[in-house]
Amino acid sequence: MTKDPSSSALHGVASQRVADILAERILSGELVPGARMKQDELAEELATSRIPVRDALRILEARGLVIIRANAGARVTTLTRRDLEVSYEIRERIEPLLLADSMPHLTGEDLADLRKVMERNQSAADVDEAIALEREFHWITYRRHSTPLLAQIVERVWDTTQSYRRAYMKLATANTTAGAGRTQDIEQQLLYDAVANKEVETAQAVLVMHIRRTRAGLGRHAG
Repeated sequence: MTKDPSSSALHGVASQRVADILAERILSGELVPGARMKQDELAEELATSRIPVRDALRILEARGLVIIRANAGARVTTLTRRDLEVSYEIRERIEPLLLADSMPHLTGEDLADLRKVMERNQSAADVDEAIALEREFHWITYRRHSTPLLAQIVERVWDTTQSYRRAYMKLATANTTAGAGRTQDIEQQLLYDAVANKEVETAQAVLVMHIRRTRAGLGRHAG
């Protein structure tokens, strides 16, 4: 019996919709590392069948957000301290490459977008907003890249470490005295200046400095 192409397309749309919803829950911290994801419950909640949920979980597994084990179901990915260290070692090595690939092609509009994000970040009301703005800032600097595979690797590392970065930032914010903790603002300004002046090596150095600082903080938090 021939498969109905329209039916397959509808399943694909439904699966992506479910994947998007679940990815947002994971990245926002609503679903924490290790949380179990039951297909039946998700299908009922999202008013769909088990097939789109099953396919959505596979999509999330490919993104590194979910781990699926035979006879154990799906859970939100959990990282060990060593996993975090390796993730940030990867960031230190490949994000400067992505930045260098993108920088020569950034436009005046891109720089204006960077300035807007910096201004919004200076008055960020909470950790979740700050995390979203930090991600937006960096991805604007990468947006003119010509290396999709490299960008996919970077995005995967950002996604899989985001829950831990949020937990660390919340702890750091709680332990920070008023008026302190604006190191990120300074780093963004330094990076913006280097990008605006087309100083690739300086921009790469600032980026590595930022990643290493975050890595050190996460290491202390994980310990």
